[in-house]
Amino acid sequence: MLPMDSAKKISFNRCISDGDLVIVYERHDTMKAVKVCENSVLQNRFGVFKHSDWIGKPFGSKVFSNKGGFVYLLAPTPELWTLVLSHRTQILYIADISFVIMYLEVVPGCLVLESGTGSGSLTTSLARAVAPTGHVYTFDFHEQRAASAREDFERTGITNLVTVRVRDIQGEGFPDEFSGLADSVFLDLPQPWLAIPSARNMLKQDGTLCSFSPCIEQVQRSCETLRSDFTDIRTFEILLRTYEVREWKMDHSKSDDGDSVACPPCKRRQPSSEASAGDKASSPAVMARPSAETRGHTGYLTFARRKCVS
Repeated sequence: MLPMDSAKKISFNRCISDGDLVIVYERHDTMKAVKVCENSVLQNRFGVFKHSDWIGKPFGSKVFSNKGGFVYLLAPTPELWTLVLSHRTQILYIADISFVIMYLEVVPGCLVLESGTGSGSLTTSLARAVAPTGHVYTFDFHEQRAASAREDFERTGITNLVTVRVRDIQGEGFPDEFSGLADSVFLDLPQPWLAIPSARNMLKQDGTLCSFSPCIEQVQRSCETLRSDFTDIRTFEILLRTYEVREWKMDHSKSDDGDSVACPPCKRRQPSSEASAGDKASSPAVMARPSAETRGHTGYLTFARRKCVS
């Protein structure tokens, strides 16, 4: 996300300034977050890039090094930040995050409570979802993790949307000051069932709760606790399968055993029957296949809605 002050509203069309955070994109699996400093340089396998050349360019620009290599300068959106942030704990990825925001019904103006903060992957996306008038209060029992998350939120410019606090939610529950005010609560805890009674008291009537757990035993115990004060209890497992799309050379010549390789069907005929031998031998084709880096199980998402008291 980009800073939210009046001079730098969320906009991917504005130009890069000295002190901005940018995502330097080398390839789909090689990116890094860099703070722009006029007198600094970035060195990588493509050469040396001067930060001074970046200032004034719009986000998304292609910039070149002293050797002619290039990178792209991208805006630090929550999606990209999730891919480059420091992993202090196991994080949520885009597939789970998007599902959480939808089922928690997080919209601009919402007040969201989160525990624990961890690496802040989900927190950053929640902040964008509640902007510009909502707020996310996130809690972590580990003081150093909370401090590191606070620094990250300052780098990404969302400190006016996120407040980080140190608190053991499993043992102490959420602060009473939020009683009956929260639109949504998110729990990422080893024993979420211990925090569910407190979360219930924080939620508005008809408010929503989500608990993320890696083990089905945690889900079962959480659901038992949810039954007394919640309804519409559902559990999901998000499995994302990505595909690689590339251009390949299709060889239409005879194979080693003498059989010809079949060509894909084509509606348009060659204008001349005497096509060149090279064109017959090979032609480019776009192929899609499952990615070898496809992620498997991450965790279970359990959603519930606080019962309305008549």
